[in-house]
Amino acid sequence: MTQVHPKSAGSQSPRYAFIKANWHADIVNRALEGFTQLIPAEQVDIFDVPGAFEMPLLARDLARSGRYAAIAAAALVVDGGIYRHDFVAQAVVDGLMRAGMDSDIPVLSVSLTPHNFQETEHHKRIFSEHFVQKGREAAEAALMIGKTRAQLAIAA
Repeated sequence: MTQVHPKSAGSQSPRYAFIKANWHADIVNRALEGFTQLIPAEQVDIFDVPGAFEMPLLARDLARSGRYAAIAAAALVVDGGIYRHDFVAQAVVDGLMRAGMDSDIPVLSVSLTPHNFQETEHHKRIFSEHFVQKGREAAEAALMIGKTRAQLAIAA
């Protein structure tokens, strides 16, 4: 299947979707900051969801819409002491991968599951900085995948 780069109406610029979970929003929102350091904010549509578990379904729907060149999804899944975080994190990553594979649109995960997150200023600062970096990496991946797929389409 040839990759088509979705464009916004009347524009030559590809559109990108960015999904972010509201849990730990002060940290997760930093990924969007990193993402828009490389992809202009005016090319990014932002979608909020309650938590990480809701991201794959929305990612699939956004990918199927045909509006986006790539979709990034960001969440911080922490150990709340009830051994739920491991299977939530695995389900999220699996669901995001499946959304991309089923739709033929890149779906990128900026979903992190630290082993030892604590609600301290030190950890909040460390993970906030890390999310900026991970957002940039997701943008780099989106741009690189788009470029490679466009080259493949030209060569075909």
